[in-house]
Amino acid sequence: MSTAIVAAGAVIWRKNAEKKIEIAVVHRPRYNDWTIPKGKLEPGETLISCAYREAQEETGLTFEFGPFLGSVEYSTVDGQKVASYWSAKYIPQSHDFTPNNEVDMLEWWDAEKAAKKLTRDTDKEIVNLFLDSPYDATPLVLLRHAKALAREEWQGEDEDRPLEIIGQNQARRMMVNLAPYHIVEIHTSDAVRCYDTVVGFARALSIDPLVTSDVSEYTFKKNKEKALDFIKDLADQVSKTESATVVCSHNPVLPKMLGKLIKKSKVSDKELPAGKLQPGDAWVLFLKKKKVVQVDYLVAP
Repeated sequence: MSTAIVAAGAVIWRKNAEKKIEIAVVHRPRYNDWTIPKGKLEPGETLISCAYREAQEETGLTFEFGPFLGSVEYSTVDGQKVASYWSAKYIPQSHDFTPNNEVDMLEWWDAEKAAKKLTRDTDKEIVNLFLDSPYDATPLVLLRHAKALAREEWQGEDEDRPLEIIGQNQARRMMVNLAPYHIVEIHTSDAVRCYDTVVGFARALSIDPLVTSDVSEYTFKKNKEKALDFIKDLADQVSKTESATVVCSHNPVLPKMLGKLIKKSKVSDKELPAGKLQPGDAWVLFLKKKKVVQVDYLVAP
């Protein structure tokens, strides 16, 4: 049995002068079809980074990712394909679309028109999922630090315990998962393993990480309310300013933070992640009007 081709893409959207939602659709001369920007997963690539890269390559547009929309499976001349999609808010720019090897035309279609007029039924399905999604919500990323040296292998203070080799590699690749969200603010526990997880991509984004003991494991053991008050205030700020934000912390702090924020949310139990984060994994909470409206799971890069 052959393995399905894995692909990913994005529904890039904007509001027009009448405040109606339009999405970017592309024409591929090879297939003579109108479709949503997408492409094949490359070796070692994460799904979200593939979606971001392919959408950029095919459109030349600038955008920031929002919630995950879902996956569809369909048959192609090359075999079965499974494609996953994210919503992506268009960021206005000075340059226009330029035809490339894959795409010769880009048009902005009314989203409801696209749901009826796109060539492939699975693309129509994704647009309908987009219209039903909280596509304009703002991400708050709850990130567990990358893999650290085991406690029994470290003789110093726990707060000083460093990343091991695997964790260092995870930290170096953290940008591939987080770049699509256009992060503007990064908070981290004062533990070395947390700071070292975020400092690389913070520098790449020209952001100074905000270090706090409020979300450290040490403080949490003494006073759980500090971390919970911190994340509640931060979530309110993120929702108000619509500024994509990362918080890097520990287990068991992060599950308690998640529980605090979803207590009065509209997210159903079936949509909530189960268990704890593994090193380098993240929950991406999407906030709208101070409520969590979706929770996505990001596997460590």
